[in-house]
Amino acid sequence: MKNYFRLLSVLLLCGCIHATAQDSKVPDNYPDAWWVFVPPADLKGWEIAPQAADRSKGEVILSKRTELGIFSNLSEAHFVLDGIHYASVEGLWQGMKYPEGPNDERLKDPTVVWPYTREQVYKMSGFESKAAGDAANANMKKLDIKWITYKGKKVEYKTETGKIEHYNIIYRASEQKVLQNPEIKNLLLRTGNLKFLPDHTQQPNPDPAYLYFDIYMKIRTGLASVSAHNF
Repeated sequence: MKNYFRLLSVLLLCGCIHATAQDSKVPDNYPDAWWVFVPPADLKGWEIAPQAADRSKGEVILSKRTELGIFSNLSEAHFVLDGIHYASVEGLWQGMKYPEGPNDERLKDPTVVWPYTREQVYKMSGFESKAAGDAANANMKKLDIKWITYKGKKVEYKTETGKIEHYNIIYRASEQKVLQNPEIKNLLLRTGNLKFLPDHTQQPNPDPAYLYFDIYMKIRTGLASVSAHNF
């Protein structure tokens, strides 16, 4: 009889272990492509591979190599914010560095040449917009300027108040990008409660506006709350 109970205990224990193993392999219903393996030799110097996220912990990289790359600021996704049309969030971000109107003090030094108008940068996306911003950074350094403008207002983005102002602009832009593009909104909701991670290395202690992955999780939470309320 003792041997019987011992055998029964062993079988029950094995069953529990098997059940636990099976539970850990329950499919999450997300596309495998979101965690596609990219050979290290194919990665850019700045890039974090999709497979770097721990799927078992509900992590996913917003990689430009997958459809989730649409959540990058660089991605072309047209939207209107405060009456102005932008081709991408990056176009807005970098465009704010450019002179805003003929009386802008950034135009006072004739030796400083701006390669584009502000409006031209608004129409850019991808690394073209990033390059336009790099050119603006060089000019701002020459002029010893540490501010940008939005709707005619200076934003000193390195001060605590300016960081909040900058964040609010980028948050609202990202939100409108989602709300005005149904396919992006649907994709965001399809990510469920996955934890978003960036596809590029971040600087230590980045300003909040740089945390685009966190911004989209907050937007997703807001959308889910609205859906639940409407239901």
